[in-house]
Parts: sequence; C-alpha cells; structure tokens
Amino acid sequence: PSEGFLHCLSIHFANSTSISKLVYTQRNSSFSSVLKSSAQNFRFTTPSTPTPLFIITPLLPSHIQAAIYCSRIHGLHVRTRSGGHDFEGLSYTTANYIVPFVVIDLVNLRSVQVDVENATAWVESGATIGELYYGIAQKSRTLAFPAGLFYTVGVGGQFSGGGYGPLFRKYGLAADNVIDARLIDAKGRILDRKSMGEDLFWAIRGGGGGSFGIVLAWKLKLVAVPAIVTVFTVSKTLEQNATKLVHRWQSIAHKFPKELLMSIFISSVKSSEADKKMTIKANFSSMFLGSIDELVPLMEERFPEFGLEEAKMANVFLVAYGGKMDEIPETEIPFPHRAGNIYSIIYVVDWDEKENKNSQRDLQIGSNNMFSCKGSYAQAKIWGRKYFKNNFDRLVYVKTKVDPENFFRHEQSIPPLSCF
Repeated sequence: PSEGFLHCLSIHFANSTSISKLVYTQRNSSFSSVLKSSAQNFRFTTPSTPTPLFIITPLLPSHIQAAIYCSRIHGLHVRTRSGGHDFEGLSYTTANYIVPFVVIDLVNLRSVQVDVENATAWVESGATIGELYYGIAQKSRTLAFPAGLFYTVGVGGQFSGGGYGPLFRKYGLAADNVIDARLIDAKGRILDRKSMGEDLFWAIRGGGGGSFGIVLAWKLKLVAVPAIVTVFTVSKTLEQNATKLVHRWQSIAHKFPKELLMSIFISSVKSSEADKKMTIKANFSSMFLGSIDELVPLMEERFPEFGLEEAKMANVFLVAYGGKMDEIPETEIPFPHRAGNIYSIIYVVDWDEKENKNSQRDLQIGSNNMFSCKGSYAQAKIWGRKYFKNNFDRLVYVKTKVDPENFFRHEQSIPPLSCF
C-alpha cells in the first residue's frame, strides 16, 4: 500500500509540495532518528522492533485529516505520538508485524496560548509539560496548571490518561481542569466539546490516548498559586529511623492540608563510600504552596517526629493522595482512583542493556487482541474493569458510538462492544 498511500496524501494534503518535508519513509536518512527521537525505552529501538511504513509530522489539522483518510482506504493502522514518556511504545511501534502502520507524530503542533484575564490556556497536544509551564510562567507568577512533574512528558498523552502531579491534592488531575478540546475523529471531522458531545468529551479526559481520535489541542482552566512556594528533600536511612517515618507517613500524608504534597522515593544505597554493605534510603520530597515560615510550624504540628528544620537546601516511589482527590467523584472523568486511596506506589526496575533481549512489553494489567474483533471486548474488560472500574463500560459505550470500526486502536485501547 506504500505508493498508493503517498499518492493519496499528495492529492489530499493542502500543499502537496510539503509532503517531502512532513512525511518520512523507511528509505529516508532521517527516518530512524525521527522514530527514536522521543523513545524512552531502548527495548523498542532494536533492529527486531516493528517500525512504521511512514512517519507523518503534520503542520496543519488538514494534514492529519488526510493521513486518517488515506490510512483508512489503504488499510493502514495509525499510531499517534505526542512525544512524551511512552515507556510501552504504544504510540510508535506494535507487537505484531501483520498489519502495516503509520505514525502520526504531533511534534510540530506544540503552541501554548495563555489568557491571563480569563485564567485559561490552549495548548496543542505535541507540546511538553515543560513548554506549557514555561508559557504560563511567561505571563503570570500566580497562575499554574496541575499537570505532571517531569517537564519532558507530552501533554497529549498525560491529559488523555488523567495526569497527576504536584498540585493534584489541591486542584485534582490535569484532566479535571480541561474545559474544552479540539479532536479529529475517525471520519476526519474536527470536533470541539459542543460538537463532540459530553460523552466523548468525558472519555478523552482520562480514558487513555489512541482510542477515540486524535486530540489537536486542549483548553485548560488555570489555577491560582502563590508567587513563592517551598520545596524540600530530606533523606533517611534504615539506621536513621526511616522505617518508622515511612510507616507514620502512610497514616498522615493523605490528611495533610491540600497545599502540601509529600512523597517518598525509596532506594537501596551503600551504607558508606568505604563500606560495601547496602542499606535502604527513603527520600522525603515535598512541595508546599506557601512560604517556609508557614511550612515549618505545619510540619512541627502534623509530623513532629520528622524533625524538619529550615535548611539551605529496585526503587519505590510513594505519592500521597487525599485533598481534592477525595472530593471529586470517581465518575467525573474516566480516571476513577479517588477517595479511599491514601497513596499510589510506583515501582522502577532497571537492567543492563545486554539483558534487553530477555525483556518484553510490560502490560501487566492485560492487553487486547487488536487484530481481531472477535472477543476483543471480553478480553479487554478483564484489564479494563481493574483499572477504570465501572467507568470502563461507559468508555466502551462511547467507543462503540464514535469509532465502531475500531480504527483508533492499540494493545490497551478501549474496544467497541462489537465491530461493525
């Protein structure tokens, strides 16, 4: 289908002369570097990793519409990438060679437009969180947006999945603060919140990317923050009473005032430079929406055994919930993990490059048989109801209504109830 696809694009691109600059074929000398440009997992950059026939880097919505149309009529599968932290490679590779695919990479769609007077912003899906934060900071010191901690994460992927970060105890998830969006559906239509309807708007804010369409841009409700915030990191080893402090943290961190997020990063370290003996270290990292003069008395009252004082300055990461997260119903957006969760745990495992060949894609909660409609819903609901809880069935309802042919799909996308 390669030549037919390119011919189709040349007809439907608004400016056909731009195709050579926006479409990378496997014969292009830059193909490999573009494909790997935002790959965060070296497991999916090996010679045996399935690669797309083409990488399309659109400048205009019409380029995406053309890519969707031409992919459909030539039987090509589509993966959409916003250039962030896709550790499972679902946005730029596949687990199966059977169906040829293309990658629509939103790298050129990354504008940030901030409206300080109305405390809103429009951000395109190809922007990173860092670019969003920078754009807001350029206009105001007292406005912010409650997205993620890592500035290289792409907003398209994070907002699609819900998006928690340092402000989520105060203001909820990123997706809780999305108030409009522009999306291209499987029919190539550009829809906003009003024209897509509340069901689809609900689904794209936490229902995962790659299931319902391609979100071009998101309208955000910005939130108020003080001009000065306070951060600190304190490290304690087992010998310094880390176990008791972590145990105490578990019972109180989710009850702290909403303005305080206190997380723990646990790792193994050497006891000393001269000693080969290993110990466990807990790094307590916090961000407080206020001054150090407010923070120290608060910690003395709520966590006196921690002993915080004014200072100059396999892993497990514990992130406290509570605050605003307890107040938002689990059906508000697809992300359901709200009241009743006191913290989340992130496990990080590293290995040497030579061990790559023994590692597989780590979709532990489950995955779909994306190459057959038969039984796809039954297979997906096994993992879908674990993660999305009762919201999974509503996501399936929306998917069945807006993309019954399952054009937008990957190994953990939302399936239609049946394919038509």
